[in-house]
Amino acid sequence: MVHGKVTETIPASSSEVFALIHDYDRRLEWDTLLRAAYLDDGHTKAARDATAVCAGKWYLGGFALKTVYVTFDPPKLAAVKIVNEPPFFKAWAASLRHEDIGDGSSRVTYTFTFTAKPRSLRLILEPVMGLAFRLETRKRLRALKKHFERLNNPPGDASTK
Repeated sequence: MVHGKVTETIPASSSEVFALIHDYDRRLEWDTLLRAAYLDDGHTKAARDATAVCAGKWYLGGFALKTVYVTFDPPKLAAVKIVNEPPFFKAWAASLRHEDIGDGSSRVTYTFTFTAKPRSLRLILEPVMGLAFRLETRKRLRALKKHFERLNNPPGDASTK
């Protein structure tokens, strides 16, 4: 089983960051890992027991993970677990914890855990998949930070000159 944690400081409040992350109509504006993201099974907004599908970019395998929200406590915490069986994942879960840290900024901590399949290849797959997932998660959270930096300082904004 692989565990990982990635943290990033975002130049926006936890409520703004939480709202954007869980807005599936806007998810692809910033998320560098995904080629598709949507709520499923008739759900129209993220909430406890809502299901979502997030499909990775093709260069990362293109796998779609269907998840269910097991915790949804805006603007502090959301957690999901996998409900489908994509290639190479026997189990997968993640949480996003948000905390305000002052001067309009917040800290996002993404924690994940997964078990690879098939069992016979876990010793090889898990270290490689764990490294790739940490790197991609770091990249995603940095892209989220840059997204808020652009929102806070649009091109031509006099406050940036």
